[in-house]
Amino acid sequence: MHILPAADLGIMAEHLSAHKGIIHKLNVYQRMVQSPQLKKIIRQQANAMQGHVHIMLAFIDPAYHEPIEVPPLYVFEEKGYENWQNGEAGENDQWIALEVHSTAKQMADDNFSSALMMKDMAVRNAHVEMALQQTELLRRYDAFLEEMGWMYVPLSDIRSQQDTYRHFYQAFYS
Repeated sequence: MHILPAADLGIMAEHLSAHKGIIHKLNVYQRMVQSPQLKKIIRQQANAMQGHVHIMLAFIDPAYHEPIEVPPLYVFEEKGYENWQNGEAGENDQWIALEVHSTAKQMADDNFSSALMMKDMAVRNAHVEMALQQTELLRRYDAFLEEMGWMYVPLSDIRSQQDTYRHFYQAFYS
């Protein structure tokens, strides 16, 4: 029997409650969107989060004695999506894409922050891996949003970069 530190148990209890709502939201959004590409990413995120639920429940179950590892993200991909062509986006696709992008970012941040507070190393490492998976999903949402022209990331100019470099170079090496 493996007894968890109270901090880890509390953090995972909070995560499980959040996951229930987020998984439901992702399933609703996945049915609403028309873009096959967006549908695929949302489905993978919902599947990954459901996998994360199983992992956390295994950590919490004192009778569970098998090794616990976060499977790689590709395990959560569903077959059949790879043959879909890029389809037209529906009227809801843009706001849903922006929302699930924000959700992936929040989940990555939440998992990284939680991992720093966790005491059990296996639980901590699993949450770092979960955060990395959400970060990869965030990257996929970024690519989709950029492809659709729905995201704008302003760039600085060369002068601003040079001025910033000079300032901090002098601050550290003068």
